Amino acid sequence: MQPNRLAVGGRIDRGTTFSIRFNDRDIVAHPGDTLASALLANGVKIVGRSFKYHRPRGVFSAGVEEPNALVQLREGARTEPNSRATTVEAYPGLVARSQSGWPSVDTDLGAIVGAFARFMPAGFYYKTFIGPFRNTRWWMFCEHFIRRAAGTGIAPAAPDPDTYEKVNAFCDVLVVGAGPAGLSAALAAARAGARVILAEQDRDLGGSLLDQTVGDTWLRATVDEVASLPNVRILTRTTTFGAFDGDVYGLVERAWDHVDVPPPHQPRQRYWVVRARSAVMATGAIERPLVFGGNDLPGVMSASALRAYLNRYGVLCGRKIVLFTANDSVYATAGELARAGAAVTIVDMRSDLPEELRSRTAAAKVDVLAGFAVVNTHGGKAVTAVTVAAVSGREGGTKGPVRRIDCDVVGVSGGFTPTLHLWSQRGRKPRFDTDKLAFLPDGSIPTLVCAGACAGADTITDAVSSGFAAGAKAAAAADFVGDAGALAPPKLADDGWQRGAMLISAVRAPDGEIPAKSFFDLQHDVKSTDIELAHREGYVSVEHLKRYTTNGMATDQGKTSNVNALARLAELRGSPIPAVGTTTFRPPYTPVAFGAIVGHEIGRHFRPTRLSPIHGWHAARGAAFIDAGSWSRPRYYPVSPGEDVQAGYIREARHVRAAVGLVDVSPLGKIAVQGPDAAEFLDRVYTNMFSTLKVGRLRYGVMLRDDGFVFDDGTTARLSETEFFMSTTTVNAGKVMARLEFLLQTAWSDLKVQVTSVSDQWATIAVAGPKSRTLLQATCGAADLSAQALPNMAFACAAIDGVPVRIHRMSYSGELAFEVYIPARYGHSAWAELMRVGEPFGVAPYGTEAMGALRIEKGHVAGGELDGRTTLKDLALERFASTKKSFAGCVLRKRPVLEDPTRPSLVGLMTIDKTVSIKAGSLLFPATGDIAGHGDGHVTSTTFSPTLGGHIALGLLARGPARLGETIRCVDFLGGTTVNCVVTAPCFVDPEGVRQNA
Repeated sequence: MQPNRLAVGGRIDRGTTFSIRFNDRDIVAHPGDTLASALLANGVKIVGRSFKYHRPRGVFSAGVEEPNALVQLREGARTEPNSRATTVEAYPGLVARSQSGWPSVDTDLGAIVGAFARFMPAGFYYKTFIGPFRNTRWWMFCEHFIRRAAGTGIAPAAPDPDTYEKVNAFCDVLVVGAGPAGLSAALAAARAGARVILAEQDRDLGGSLLDQTVGDTWLRATVDEVASLPNVRILTRTTTFGAFDGDVYGLVERAWDHVDVPPPHQPRQRYWVVRARSAVMATGAIERPLVFGGNDLPGVMSASALRAYLNRYGVLCGRKIVLFTANDSVYATAGELARAGAAVTIVDMRSDLPEELRSRTAAAKVDVLAGFAVVNTHGGKAVTAVTVAAVSGREGGTKGPVRRIDCDVVGVSGGFTPTLHLWSQRGRKPRFDTDKLAFLPDGSIPTLVCAGACAGADTITDAVSSGFAAGAKAAAAADFVGDAGALAPPKLADDGWQRGAMLISAVRAPDGEIPAKSFFDLQHDVKSTDIELAHREGYVSVEHLKRYTTNGMATDQGKTSNVNALARLAELRGSPIPAVGTTTFRPPYTPVAFGAIVGHEIGRHFRPTRLSPIHGWHAARGAAFIDAGSWSRPRYYPVSPGEDVQAGYIREARHVRAAVGLVDVSPLGKIAVQGPDAAEFLDRVYTNMFSTLKVGRLRYGVMLRDDGFVFDDGTTARLSETEFFMSTTTVNAGKVMARLEFLLQTAWSDLKVQVTSVSDQWATIAVAGPKSRTLLQATCGAADLSAQALPNMAFACAAIDGVPVRIHRMSYSGELAFEVYIPARYGHSAWAELMRVGEPFGVAPYGTEAMGALRIEKGHVAGGELDGRTTLKDLALERFASTKKSFAGCVLRKRPVLEDPTRPSLVGLMTIDKTVSIKAGSLLFPATGDIAGHGDGHVTSTTFSPTLGGHIALGLLARGPARLGETIRCVDFLGGTTVNCVVTAPCFVDPEGVRQNA
């Protein structure tokens, strides 16, 4: 039984019915229904409760501007809060429920808050929970309860089971909106030869024509022609939510939102990034409410919504309907409602009505009260009657006596607000047209043409001609000037809304006061008294008003409330509306699901995972992997199922010190620097000298940022007089490459140098340990790798299993060590060969955890120390700063603040109790005194040292070198632990370098 569904009419499929559930109640629906139309057809009046006062709320509109009917859609992992019932397509099995109201939406005990409304004005939360206190603890305690009471829906806790896609598209003309103006624009642009994308947020094309009973012939013919053109792509269920610089637009296509579970391999939503040469904005206009007492009760709806539910969905929302208006647009609606069986009364604030309107309403048996206004409504949970009074002046005033009219629905129309969000997102401010009583675009964007109602067109005939001209203009802007022909508008009667229209901020009772429960923002319960209070407290800027009162800050972003609130502020300020202006429009136009923006970029797909050429070997040997930047690297190699990472890396590090180990360092950044000025370029990039480096040798270098802080470090080999091979840290590889390119293109464009990233061209294996030379000599055969032939910081060319390789003798572990560079395609086979040949020598792989332990034992700086806040002096690398040349950062590194001797500098830390570990990030405090503030420094890197048999760390300590031997406290505030340590030199193992120079 659908008490409000008419027997005939509408664009729904009456031959098919299905059941949906709302608040655990079965609701009958048809294909073509929205959730809102189905609820109205089934007599559901209360859909939710208001944000602040928990007042009952019903369906207000029929589109994306809906401020009241927000529901929790679906269940489980697919649940979605704040879904507008007016845009949710009904489908079999749909489940939705109200977001607020306890124990139920019909009987909400939270409504008792309304009795204290006078004590909860604008700014209530700031003044009550934050202002009186020195910190936010009280607010943080109360916030949980306030948010639960507000009823703004529940975000899903489980991972989203659906998928989302991203699409990049290009077109000559993007047309936003497929109403009369949008269809006409798309047709004109396509006929001119332009590639057109037509995006419509509804499931059907037609816009306002879908809400009328006439014009179908024109609509079908136009849609058929547009759809038949090969250069037109039509995107329905697609909202253009953002307009960005460079004529880039963001669209969300709700591809399978109209079903409970999308078909296999289909996305629920699709995010389109459209790059258009020009665009037509045919986004229409939104009907403005009128503000009067009790204008928020269920049953108060926009007049255009009543027409849409009647003609599109076959739903007569009430039997006794009052239409309250200040323009002509409701008169056609009144006739249609009356013919459908409703008793209709028009309350028009204007007294001088055209005779043509009076005769039409008389013929339709519609009562008209000209020069009257609705002052208040009656009813608890729904409208039962209204009080009207004669209008006094054009400012919303009324005079007695008052009269009462029984009704069950009040349709309101205060005019229309052009939808200029996308145009304004391009950084433009609209102008207020005093004739049309609306904010309109000024035509200042050459590649974005506005058409139809959003450009001020009053009638559908005007919209069609406006859209067709805009389409031709947009095509011409994209260099398509073909003959678009002509397009005749549909033949229908259209009153428009601009003739004699009035714009008032709010209706006043005969006593001159605005009734207490006159709401501007229906979703956030913003009343006239809130705006008046904001004005008294000095919030006279429209942006400040918005934030102080929260008017326009709800999910509808003020689509129905902004203009009325601006008009009220203008009255209070004694200024015209143009002087008040508008708030700033920002994307998105309507709420966008996070999933649509993220697309496939979740989990392991968040960014590309880079794998070493040797990754397959590591995986086959059961390596435990860890993410290092964008790389997946072996953390350690468990030798038994129960071995954890600490036991594993200690075993591996101990083995390297005793025998020989291999570690895959292919992720290191590798850059070829070539050209006649390559040496000079490196002299400028690095702090130390590279032009003196001999061919065949290596040199460690440090780069600074322009502000004097350490940027990166690495080793560079000189391959020839004009060619160098630079290595960088893994994390900074891309940043270093970008900086080198930047310097060559801007600061030093005169240098003849070419830099090329070759990170993926080389696999790199570090061979470390006392037996590393023996292993390499056995593997490479004829190559002489003796200490005399290959001293430290030199390289040699060799071959492994017939593959040419380059062997760099260098060490970050403190052991005798080499880095072997192999063409990437042979990396796996070279590693396997080294493991095979090294078996008699006890070779074993080791991971990044052991590699880190070895470098900390040796005191080498890495990521924890190179955090962008340290200088050469802080890291004891001052000796690498050449005094014979200038280099990037050489001036600003000498700033007094960076030369301060009390700055934290690099030290080693050794726990007094060797069984106790230090937490990286711990703050350092003296052995005595209060533990307060930021201390004297912090711990940068920690590990257990297999060589020393205890926990050690590197840290940055104020006046560090002068405090060797001092006992300090390492305090982990998060973990609540304090560890006593002794300050040592940073190098814990073999400070003389005997091992690495063997």
